Amino acid sequence: MAKQKKEVKEKAIEVTLWDAANKLRGSVEPAEYKHVVLSLIFLKFASDKFEEHRAKLIAEGKEKYIEMAEFYNMNNVFFLEEISRWSYLIQKSKQNDISLVIDTALHTIEKNNKSLKGALPDNYFSRLGLDVAKLASLLDTINDIDTTKDPQNDLVGRVYEYFLSKFALAEGKGKGEFYTPKSIVNLIAEMIEPYKGVIYDPACGSGGMFVQSIKFIEAHNGSKKEISIYGQEYTNTTYKLAKMNLAIRGISGNLGERAADTFADDQHKDLKADFIMANPPFNQKDWRAETELINDPRWIGYDVPPKSNANYGWILNMVSKLSDNGVAGFILANGALSGGGEEFKIRRKLIENDLVEAIAILPRNMFYTTDISVTLWILNKNKKERTVQLPDKTRNYRNRQNEILFLDLREKGIPFEKKYTQFSEENIKEITEAYHNWQADFSNYQNVPEFSYSASIEEVIQKDFSLVPSKYIEFVNRDENIDFELKMKVLQTEIGDLLKQEELSKNDLLYVFKELGYEL
Repeated sequence: MAKQKKEVKEKAIEVTLWDAANKLRGSVEPAEYKHVVLSLIFLKFASDKFEEHRAKLIAEGKEKYIEMAEFYNMNNVFFLEEISRWSYLIQKSKQNDISLVIDTALHTIEKNNKSLKGALPDNYFSRLGLDVAKLASLLDTINDIDTTKDPQNDLVGRVYEYFLSKFALAEGKGKGEFYTPKSIVNLIAEMIEPYKGVIYDPACGSGGMFVQSIKFIEAHNGSKKEISIYGQEYTNTTYKLAKMNLAIRGISGNLGERAADTFADDQHKDLKADFIMANPPFNQKDWRAETELINDPRWIGYDVPPKSNANYGWILNMVSKLSDNGVAGFILANGALSGGGEEFKIRRKLIENDLVEAIAILPRNMFYTTDISVTLWILNKNKKERTVQLPDKTRNYRNRQNEILFLDLREKGIPFEKKYTQFSEENIKEITEAYHNWQADFSNYQNVPEFSYSASIEEVIQKDFSLVPSKYIEFVNRDENIDFELKMKVLQTEIGDLLKQEELSKNDLLYVFKELGYEL
């Protein structure tokens, strides 16, 4: 009961913060104020950790070292000069120049901590021209959070993640590419099991794949010291979000010297990764000019990906980065399963090279930016029989050469945020157990109608190298398995939203005519 009350309290903190952040609406767009809120949360967290360690140094009789950065950095604590400390910001919070005070604090903390280079907003608060009273109110709300009270529960990390998902929802269609829904990231981590070695994400957004990898390791009694993180992000503001997201959790990672295009300016050219987790942009058009990247070493052995769609450019970039035993789990639009032209030739070669291990089609409405169904791909450079020692168990892989597991997950998932779908913990357990059982014990594996099918390469060749799961999985009485109650709830919400939009449009139209002097 006590634990339950505690969780409710922390949820209330997240909601309270969100409400406080929403007060910035009007003069500031959600795309902008997420950086305001998350920067302040980071400052509060860094300051709490600093003050905690400072008190510890004093208690140990090391008071003469309390203003020396080395005695903080060596313990993975950011050193803060007085003008970067939260207490100083609160003292100045009601002043008209509070935006400048915050900008100075962020600049100073980045200057004094090399791991934060390029991570924090530069002169951001002053440029936005925020309302002083609203900003002061937000500072007061954040001031009530003790970020170090329960380190095991990762309160700050949860707040950060909650805000990222909320901002992705608020920004709507065509935006919010910085965030991959948590349940999808969790599914990928549980399937490919990134327990030790190098992890890479070529389109890392705000760093959610890395965070979930670390959570997987900790949940299975592993050590995050045995993981090296490499990533790249094109958008500068999102690149900063990722660096802050990792810093909040004490995760060190190499995200490149700068925000950059993975294709045009690869920040990790010689990298070989043991695990790749990614959610690159779907169906990216005109990602290269007609004559650009024709002889790129990432395409060696394959056709050049078409400039009209980057899907296979992302795939080949990841293939080129896999180590000899590397595994990749990534999300792509469904069109990549059966495209023609150069895409067909590349897909055929991937299948002939026996790199494709599993294909899982996901439910619709899992993403905040698109309602389409998408596909999870698992590529594996070593499908031979082998034994892998995980932190808390030993997993034996049978020889799975020349086989591909197809999964249809379209009827899995539970509703959330009214019109979206996410995987429950039970869903993730069912899916990953099916996948790992298929990997480990072919003699006991059974195809499950409307859910899974293990296809031989010969079957895939017969179907013209198509990777569409429905071409292999047996479907019987599909209509009987539809959750009509769930479908009707989703439909009810969608219709309600449409009616509200229609009413708003009608009112806007009447107002325009009234302004013109006409009554309808």
